[in-house]
Amino acid sequence: MIIVPVKEGENIDRVLKKLKRKFEKTGVLKEVRERQKYTKPSVKRRDEKLKAVYVQKMRNQEES
Repeated sequence: MIIVPVKEGENIDRVLKKLKRKFEKTGVLKEVRERQKYTKPSVKRRDEKLKAVYVQKMRNQEES
């Protein structure tokens, strides 16, 4: 359960922003979206490898 302490006189927009940020950091929404459909383990591995290749390529470009 996400708890956001509200100070006396604090703007409601700021409190909502804090709540949204905490909610996003927990990864609940991401997990819900992942569970909506089944992804085969082989497809997960393939996606992870592609992401790793992309990240490595970006790091190499930074170093150059």
